[in-house]
Amino acid sequence: MKLILLSGGSGKRLWPLSNDARSKQFLRILDDKFHTNKISMVQRVWQQLKISNLSDDSFIATSQSQVEILNNQLEDNIKLVVEPERRDTFPAIALAATYLYSMCGVNLNETIAILPVDPYVDDNFFECIKELDDVLFQSGADIALIGVKPTYPSEKYGYIIPNYNERDNKYLSVHSFVEKPHKTKAQTMIDQGALWNCGVFAFKLDYLINLLIEYGLPIQYENMLRQYDTIPSNSFDYEVVEKTNNIVVKPFDGYWRDLGTWNTLTDEMSSSIIGRGHISEDSYNSHLINELNLPVNVLGLSNIVVAVSPDGILVSDKSASPRIKEVLKQDTSRPMFEERRWGYYQVIDYSQNSENDHILTKRICITKGNNLSYQYHVYREEMWTVVSGEGELVLDNQYQILKKGDLIKIPPKTKHSVKALTDLEIIEIQLGSNLVEEDIIRINSEWSEIIKLCVV
Repeated sequence: MKLILLSGGSGKRLWPLSNDARSKQFLRILDDKFHTNKISMVQRVWQQLKISNLSDDSFIATSQSQVEILNNQLEDNIKLVVEPERRDTFPAIALAATYLYSMCGVNLNETIAILPVDPYVDDNFFECIKELDDVLFQSGADIALIGVKPTYPSEKYGYIIPNYNERDNKYLSVHSFVEKPHKTKAQTMIDQGALWNCGVFAFKLDYLINLLIEYGLPIQYENMLRQYDTIPSNSFDYEVVEKTNNIVVKPFDGYWRDLGTWNTLTDEMSSSIIGRGHISEDSYNSHLINELNLPVNVLGLSNIVVAVSPDGILVSDKSASPRIKEVLKQDTSRPMFEERRWGYYQVIDYSQNSENDHILTKRICITKGNNLSYQYHVYREEMWTVVSGEGELVLDNQYQILKKGDLIKIPPKTKHSVKALTDLEIIEIQLGSNLVEEDIIRINSEWSEIIKLCVV
């Protein structure tokens, strides 16, 4: 069995912590299994995959914008299938399937399981995923789903309606699907045996490859990449599942939650406060998440969430927090915090001087052993101040050691890279006419190759 984890989206339902660069699955809010460190949803799932001995056979389908943060949060040898542009789940799964088929040589009879990268589940959920291989074999179905036994009549989830006259413990044939019904209808369906659709399903690789041939789409990965923008940008549910008759579902009677809103995410936080701040004793069921080094005090307010990050501040009644997505619909502000493969950066200030130059100040933190790519910028110059740590600097093929207190000026079109010998913190001031992340021409990312370019 091979697993494809879907890591897409740039949702803002958990703003100001989530943004176009940091989706909800990357927020370090949950406890690890030892309750010693804060981890993200994707890190938690990866830990569970390793416990279930599934990580070696797992691939993550993602967009280019998430490659660096995935490399930062997970181990170096993760296998990524990167979309050339962000589209829906059908193109993403099709691309991953052609990668497995034509690049990895996966057998057409192999079971392929698809799941979101961020479910909040017990470890035994992954044992249930393993059983989908046997379910497909025994049932002869084209697609096997996992359906979660509901604990309440939610209006936020889709429902799988099995054939009610069946009582097989391993799987049931699927009659139909109902998307986000009214609470009353949901309760009626639950009483009759309906299951939550948790977005997990499996099929034989042969099934999807033949479907792509039927659609006239390429089955070779390189050809799929070239034609990616022509593939229907639809969900896999719409393009495949709803048009398939022979579908079964395996019920899962265990803990499963979609932590897609502040209301659900705070339910899984072990502490009501993350970061610097205080919540008064007469504030009930309130949570504070503070990423800034500023004190935040919550006094006499119950059932609220306060979230503080470089991108902004949210103060909301928990039940109203999903409305932030509508508030930010037209917002095009740049993310003020990003995790990269080498560490992270935070935008401290942005301004414009009397000469109409744009000025951007960043705090850059490079973790020990990592390096920036060898790069240059066309439209800006940079000034670096080393705040702490020690590193190696290559500046226009010249090598030098960086240490605390050093000042480095980097004019436009000057090639530069730095490697952290210890955790390295740099204050960077950008000055120019066009201060965008896209103004980066990368020459090389491997430090061993960068060093070879240095003049002796």
